[in-house]
Amino acid sequence: MAWYDEAVFYHIYPLGMTGAPKQNAYGEPEHRLNTLIPWISHIKEIGCNALYIGPLFESVGHGYETTDYKKLDSRLGTNEDLTNFVTECHKQGIRVILDGVFNHTGRDFFAFQDIKKNRENSPYKDWYCNVNFWGNNEYNDGFTYDNWGGYNLLAKLNQHNPAVKEHICDAIRFWVSEFDIDGIRLDAADVLDFNYMQALRQVANEVKPDFWLMGEVIHGDYIRWVNEGTLHSVTNYHLHKALYSGHNDHNYFEIAHTVKRLYEMGGNRPDGLKLYNFVDNHDVERIYTKLNNKQHFFPTHILMYTLPGVPSIYYGSEFGIEGRKERNSDDSLRPALSYAYYQGAVETNNYTKFIAALGKIRQATKALSYGDYKQLHLTNQQYAFSRNYNGQSVIVTVNNADNDVTLNLPASNTGEYVGALSGVKVAVNGGFVSLNIKGNYGEIWLPADRKDVHVEPVELTIAESKTAETESTVMNATKDITEENVPEIANNMPASDNVSELEENAQAENIVETPSDKPQKPVTVPQNKSYEEMTIEELQEAILEKMRKNGPITDQMLKDVRENVYHNSLVTWVKSFN
Repeated sequence: MAWYDEAVFYHIYPLGMTGAPKQNAYGEPEHRLNTLIPWISHIKEIGCNALYIGPLFESVGHGYETTDYKKLDSRLGTNEDLTNFVTECHKQGIRVILDGVFNHTGRDFFAFQDIKKNRENSPYKDWYCNVNFWGNNEYNDGFTYDNWGGYNLLAKLNQHNPAVKEHICDAIRFWVSEFDIDGIRLDAADVLDFNYMQALRQVANEVKPDFWLMGEVIHGDYIRWVNEGTLHSVTNYHLHKALYSGHNDHNYFEIAHTVKRLYEMGGNRPDGLKLYNFVDNHDVERIYTKLNNKQHFFPTHILMYTLPGVPSIYYGSEFGIEGRKERNSDDSLRPALSYAYYQGAVETNNYTKFIAALGKIRQATKALSYGDYKQLHLTNQQYAFSRNYNGQSVIVTVNNADNDVTLNLPASNTGEYVGALSGVKVAVNGGFVSLNIKGNYGEIWLPADRKDVHVEPVELTIAESKTAETESTVMNATKDITEENVPEIANNMPASDNVSELEENAQAENIVETPSDKPQKPVTVPQNKSYEEMTIEELQEAILEKMRKNGPITDQMLKDVRENVYHNSLVTWVKSFN
């Protein structure tokens, strides 16, 4: 058992949360990271024991075009600030993982600058992929190179180059020795070379006990990344999509099918595939914005906290704030928030109180971290399952209908169950238990006779006004920037951000939400092309050909391949087959 097996994450995008300028002037450090220190106690108060924060290091703009891997971004402060921040997190029992942007760098990175200066004579000309001194680009460099997602702002590192690999491994060692971090989230892991990731895993195994490597992966068979030799976990975009669309469509079959498929992918073992679960992040719209019925905030989060995997809350969503993509910008997804404005929200904000309760239940209930998964009941509008571990049987029930429903479910416990959210006790009769589920809500049922069960009922106003809450949360998100003594923040907010990280992710969310269901035209895999030269359709067919050699192609396998429309990701995927 490692710390991350029982982790409940809080996720911060620091350049946004602190209101940093959109472009880095590389001036004197501004100690904005220190303004996040008061939030550490809030993170703990809402039941989180781990923090994913990033990007943090010197960069040009949004943070994913790195200039220096060993220097905190000037807009956030100094390395000493980061050391102190992590130290304070540890004092309060919060583990810390950082963003590792190791697929590409920014154009201000020293190796790229040397290529611009010395061209063919640069000792770093092989640090990037396919540098061609016979070409040109929009920056008039007099050469071309591979990039990420079509953006020359993001120059793709040559991950086969031993010097590049060593530079990145050295950065990881530095982050541990200098800042004492506990893990790394690998940006764009779905296009990283597998040998490269395995080298990073070796470093992770060396630098610190239980050092955690989690990767950003959108499509595909997650077990290719999550294994003993590569990563500990990846982002669970499959469940992310199912959680909100399953509620919007009143279709719990979609959620249950996704959970079953992922559980099977991990060998039907609770420790087989522990994915990083989330309902929103810095790349996708806020869950409160996405849900058609705002009351579905409650059952959505109950599922996220109780299904197999590691739950994560994106900063601000515990307050029920809105966040919608506007004018091709992610700015509204990454707002500046004032601690003073939200102080005391656990007592006054319905959503915050609820998230805090879920966090505490999750931390106190081992079965939710280590238990198996068994589906007990499934209709379009009701869903129930159990998590069983070490004699502790937990039943989870959710309801997306407006009316209350009673379910008669098989029970492993022989005594009573108690609702962890409501405090209601229900007796088991003849191996079954009759459980009431409120409309647009749910419950986590714990064995009442266990000494380790401690229940603090949560009093919520479930049927509150959706319109009033929406208006309130929008005002909250805006008020943070305009009213809380932050004129500097307002003055330093440029009007546009042309290359946001989800643009970095090639509009990942839209791809996840709207998989193509158009008939596929027959495609032949060309024998005279390298994988890099193949079209997306040819790469998809090449992957399917390799899959067929290993056995029958299921509908889900076909869907996973067809949904992946990223050229770099497909190239990496097809090369991963033996």
